[in-house]
Amino acid sequence: MITSKTNPRIKALVRLQKSSERRKTNRFLIEGHREIERAVASGIQLETLYRCPDLFPKLPEWHINESIEVSKEVFEKIVYRGESDGLLAVARTPQNSLENLKLSENPLLIVLEAVEKPGNLGAILRTADAAGIDALLVCDPLTDLYNPNTIRSSLGCVFSVPTVVCNSSEAISWLKANKINIFATYLEASINYLDADFSGRTAIVMGTEATGLSSQWVNAAKQNLIIPMQGIADSLNVSVSTAIVLFEALRQRRK
Repeated sequence: MITSKTNPRIKALVRLQKSSERRKTNRFLIEGHREIERAVASGIQLETLYRCPDLFPKLPEWHINESIEVSKEVFEKIVYRGESDGLLAVARTPQNSLENLKLSENPLLIVLEAVEKPGNLGAILRTADAAGIDALLVCDPLTDLYNPNTIRSSLGCVFSVPTVVCNSSEAISWLKANKINIFATYLEASINYLDADFSGRTAIVMGTEATGLSSQWVNAAKQNLIIPMQGIADSLNVSVSTAIVLFEALRQRRK
């Protein structure tokens, strides 16, 4: 059992809380039994499991290369969130690409441009999982896909939704090559999202709350969409907007 906070392994785990270290090592942390279990079910490669026996007495029945016990004081040092159930895993970062995505015959995708808040990204991943979309494209992100807050807010859905991080130019070229219609949420020259036709091969593109979508997405879109606002608010949270448009697309496809 590791009982020292200055143990080299513990120092390495603390460094993995930073995005720069995650990029450098191609490793990330997963906290919590539910999130780790969903990662395992989705084929994420776990390298080491750290367990605090005081919080999680029994070793889970997962295939893991290495399992290490730590004291409660050490565990509190290595976890990102305030409350945890006693499990922390180190995983290898998946290397997903546009070319490796497997699409259905009539695919439905979500595209996020310059998403900046881990909580929003996590919430959208939960919505994407619930809707059963083909893929999520995260373009030019301002937050890390494997930020601990993203994993936590997604409830582990970051592992179940096929997700690719790329730049917008690559995504646009790939969508057009695959004959996928681009629908951009944009305030100008737009139609009500309820009047759009989502029955074909569809990608719904969402921008940031602060600046919206860039011109390259607006210009690439088959149609711009707007969600009519009835009150004094001039915008919705991006995760809420995504859910509204996405489930309208599902409603149309159900016919």
